[in-house]
Amino acid sequence: MRAELAGKTCSKRIVIATLGSLGDLHPCLALALELQRRGHLVTIAATPYYRAKVEAAEVKFHPIRPDWDPTDRELIRQCEDLKRGPEVLLRKLILPELKDTYEDLLSAATGADLMIAGELVFAAPLVAEKLKLRWVSAILSPCSFFSSSDPSVLVNVPWLIYLRRFGSPAYRAGLSVCRIGTRHWWTPVRNLRSESGLSSRCDPVFRDKFSPDLVLALFSGVLAATQLDWPSQTRQPGFVFFDKESTDNSISTELTAFLSAGDRPIVFTQGSTAVHNPGDFYEISAKAAKRLGRRAVLIGKKASDERRSQEIFELPYASYSKIFPKAAVIVHQGGSGTTGQAMRAGRPMLVVPYGWDQPDNASRVQRLGVGLHLSRSKYSVETAVAALERLLGDSKFGMRAVEAAARMQDEYGLTSACDAIESLVN
Repeated sequence: MRAELAGKTCSKRIVIATLGSLGDLHPCLALALELQRRGHLVTIAATPYYRAKVEAAEVKFHPIRPDWDPTDRELIRQCEDLKRGPEVLLRKLILPELKDTYEDLLSAATGADLMIAGELVFAAPLVAEKLKLRWVSAILSPCSFFSSSDPSVLVNVPWLIYLRRFGSPAYRAGLSVCRIGTRHWWTPVRNLRSESGLSSRCDPVFRDKFSPDLVLALFSGVLAATQLDWPSQTRQPGFVFFDKESTDNSISTELTAFLSAGDRPIVFTQGSTAVHNPGDFYEISAKAAKRLGRRAVLIGKKASDERRSQEIFELPYASYSKIFPKAAVIVHQGGSGTTGQAMRAGRPMLVVPYGWDQPDNASRVQRLGVGLHLSRSKYSVETAVAALERLLGDSKFGMRAVEAAARMQDEYGLTSACDAIESLVN
């Protein structure tokens, strides 16, 4: 009630900027809808591909370049390359259009009271500085903090995690080497800063992506607790979820009937990005389920005649919040949003990561004892069956998953995040 009254008497114009996949967009939509409910005027600035989705949620949209298709299979294949994926995305797709992004975001944010930006929006710190605008960093994954007290598995430098055994100073030294080794990536940022009348000094990944006003760690403290070497202005509300029902009522009806017709199925999904370049994930998954004699739901798989069998149900989309709690085990790619939904459901999981934050999330899931992980290159019928047999046969995984979900119930991610945002503008 307090937030609603404050919103009615002190409405603010807020711009939320994001670049990336649906995994990046969905938390922005969750924030936008709650901030609108509180009476604020919200605009989401994102690649034009997402206009229809944002406007369907009744949120104002402003396009920012690059104008790309986040579902393009070849693009996803390149970005999921474990060694070069981050460099491909940053140096070939985002940074070459940095000036365009800056101009578009400058237009969107002029006259705003506050800006919220994802970490791939490298133009956001420049726009905030140019407009003297307060802003908020939205950080979706633990690995984005580069903590030396809680080291992460970094996908393009996986060897770095082995330095953790030598303590924080060794890991910090390794990060410094990475920082120096990637300094040449940021020449476009330095050039744009100079052209815009700003200081050319910059460190986009290790420093500048963290707003001096507020940093929101939008993932659960159960997955990764707040660390002393995070920016001091960080708040950790927890996950924020945007989850919708399928618009295909016939599929929803069939799925409900399938779920109620037997034992809990194994649910296989590839999230919002890897699903567009799944390789043989679904074929292996279906064979593994059959070998185990278990029913399965394959989310993200175009339905075939097999979907109508008693053992396998295929469908292009399902609301995770509805189906995950009904799973025996959840097999997924390890994206932050999917991991959060699986943890909230309190079900054991098998994580098969592709790239980006996924290997680190997978490692954390296994350390929590709520699941196991397999690298994508080692995912086969044999390895999947072996991992799933462990998860199904050892009740400790299910018990720990339930305990983790119970701990997450004490987090009010969306409410706490929006309270923190409003504290900057009210």
